Amino acid sequence: MLKYLEPHSEPVVETLRIAKVSRRGFLGTTGAFALAAYAMPARAFDKYPTGAEGMPHGVVEDPLVFVSIDADGTVTLVAHRSEMGTGSRTSIPMVMADEMEADWNLVKIVQAPGDEPKYGNQDTDGSRSMRHHIQMARKIGGSVRTMLAQAAANEWGVDPATVTVEMHEVKGPAGQSAGFGDLAAAAMALPVPTHEEIAYKSEDQFRYIGKGEVQITDLRDITTGAAVYGGDVMLDGMKFAVVARPPVVGGKAASFDATEALAVPGVESVHEIPYGGLAQKFAPLGGIAVVASNTWAALKGRDALKIEWEAGEHGSYNSDAYMEEMIATSEQPGSLARDQGDLDAAFGDAARTFTRTYTQAHIAHIPMEPPAAIASYTAEGLEIWAPVQSPYTVRNDIAEAMALDPENVRVNVTLLGGGFGRKSKADFVTEAALLSREVGAPVRMQWTREDDVRHSFYHTTSAERIEVSLDAEDNVTGWLHRSVAPSILSTFAPDEGNVLPLEQGMGLNDVPFDIANIRCESGKALAHTRIGWFRAVSNIPHAWAIGSFVGELADELGKDQRTMWLELIGAPRQLDPQNSGLPDNFWNYGEPMAEFPIDTGKMAHVLNVAADGIGYGKDLPEGEGIGLAVHRSFVSYVACAAHVKIVDGRITVPEMHMAIDCGFCANPERVESQIQGAAVMGMSVALHSGITFENGAVVQSNFYDYDVVRSDNYPTVTTHIIPHPFSVHATGVGEPGVPPVAPAIANGLYAATGDRRRSLPMGVNV
Repeated sequence: MLKYLEPHSEPVVETLRIAKVSRRGFLGTTGAFALAAYAMPARAFDKYPTGAEGMPHGVVEDPLVFVSIDADGTVTLVAHRSEMGTGSRTSIPMVMADEMEADWNLVKIVQAPGDEPKYGNQDTDGSRSMRHHIQMARKIGGSVRTMLAQAAANEWGVDPATVTVEMHEVKGPAGQSAGFGDLAAAAMALPVPTHEEIAYKSEDQFRYIGKGEVQITDLRDITTGAAVYGGDVMLDGMKFAVVARPPVVGGKAASFDATEALAVPGVESVHEIPYGGLAQKFAPLGGIAVVASNTWAALKGRDALKIEWEAGEHGSYNSDAYMEEMIATSEQPGSLARDQGDLDAAFGDAARTFTRTYTQAHIAHIPMEPPAAIASYTAEGLEIWAPVQSPYTVRNDIAEAMALDPENVRVNVTLLGGGFGRKSKADFVTEAALLSREVGAPVRMQWTREDDVRHSFYHTTSAERIEVSLDAEDNVTGWLHRSVAPSILSTFAPDEGNVLPLEQGMGLNDVPFDIANIRCESGKALAHTRIGWFRAVSNIPHAWAIGSFVGELADELGKDQRTMWLELIGAPRQLDPQNSGLPDNFWNYGEPMAEFPIDTGKMAHVLNVAADGIGYGKDLPEGEGIGLAVHRSFVSYVACAAHVKIVDGRITVPEMHMAIDCGFCANPERVESQIQGAAVMGMSVALHSGITFENGAVVQSNFYDYDVVRSDNYPTVTTHIIPHPFSVHATGVGEPGVPPVAPAIANGLYAATGDRRRSLPMGVNV
């Protein structure tokens, strides 16, 4: 673990070595209670299955979570998911503490290293931390409470059923009482209870769950500057490194001269990093690394390198030409993703058709903290400190890259200064590890903002063509959506230009409209840069196209947006996979359709809540308008109502209302925070964020030409959380808020000005 002795003192590194212990073992402190308990498989909780057994990894998530109680009563909880603002490091331990009846003020949280055999799945992605772990956390907390009560009953010679546990205190029937620390040693000696032996709290007994009163555990450190991110770790004798990477993916240094670089004061050595390229998963891009005694010297040394780059096969990649190719592909039949009814007959009998095409540029994640990693390679093994979303994947990838036994690689997870999918890839960590082995000292690999913008794993670019058939009364009788985009599969395997079923399942073939004839297709598109997970992934281009098209269709048919949306969504119902033309391999975010169905009633409800909240339909001055959009992703439903206002020739969004149905809401404070962040990120996607390529190289480099929403155009975001009891599955939160924002803004812009834009980013000027 990493900690500061005082809020502003120099950081010290204290490696948390949690040994493999038995159920009754200690965490290394005499007289302490330690619980190492495997959560029950999802199917054991019949009243609240998570769907985890349907995850694409093909395993039931079964995290090994540790709880310890010191003799002074301090409860230490191990967070096994990474923290990047989503609240995972707080919310899952909060559930444990609630079921345990622990006083949150007496709880400490430590971060687990990358070790899935011990902790279960550690990929902080897919907006699934809470929906897959809420019951696991309850079982862990309930086990501790049950064991403390049993230990007290044994000591007092009473029936355990007469013992209560409340707010860090155990009470007996005759007025006896004991603190958690008093009973820790005795409780430790007891067997862990089974699921059936735990008397779980009822919903009305929850102290923290669903209340929204627990702030993120790192809030004070973050606001005072004491929080430890990747670049804050300092090790004795540490070197600092930066890399000059090839401008074009797959390129390499044909030749280089390091003479002037080595002459820079502080520069110690220069090394060539092996080429990675496409279809190499998360391997480094290769390039020339400069190692120095400080970061400034490393940067100046890199500037002094003389390199002749060889572009390779992707040197002709140009965004404009590639987009024209994708648009042309979208006008031709593709591979079927969904086929419901008889679309050919619907178009053959149509009185007329209506068609539009929407495009989206590549997008970079640009987390506020650029990638950084510290590696220390010794004869005993390799130790990493890094802000990573998938520490166990990092551990295995680095072990493979360096021909090490994974047991000899340890990955310590720091706080992430933003992630959004970028920090699920280990290329920057592998760079640090390779250099540490090469120079025989700890190495900090630091990416600059320019490195981050120009050498990322980018969100896919796309062209989306939607066409509908209309009868004589202008009823929609057929829906055809063709999507063309390079696939993330190209990062893992030789590229054939085909997308994965999971990419199709993100807002393409799961369109929930009440239309008799629906066909969705995917066209081929070969990747010429690294494609990676981005917050909400393929939902962004699909929601952008569908949401914008609904707005345009409403105008074409002389209807207001809400009426058009509700007509297309239709009556409340759940889509029947068997009769909806969905493929057998339809991807429902890894969840069983029976437990997480596509529910049109929920979709219509969030739309109405957002529209009512913003006052949709009210009179507005000239140059102002309200746009609506709604989307289902990560088994949640989110609607956006955006108030667009033109100010001095610029598009501004002074107000948004966001409504989310995420099932049972365990931590409303974090849900509201996530939706606010998603609204602003969605605005950046809508107005600013676009990566373009010329001759294979990224054009943009920093915030001056890859802009984001700033404080002068920051909306007031009102979040409406649809209430549900605990019996309704918790669903996703981190990602679902982003997709409906851009189409809502586009529809609002049209309502304000009559200006219809069909390409992302739209630009901020009118």
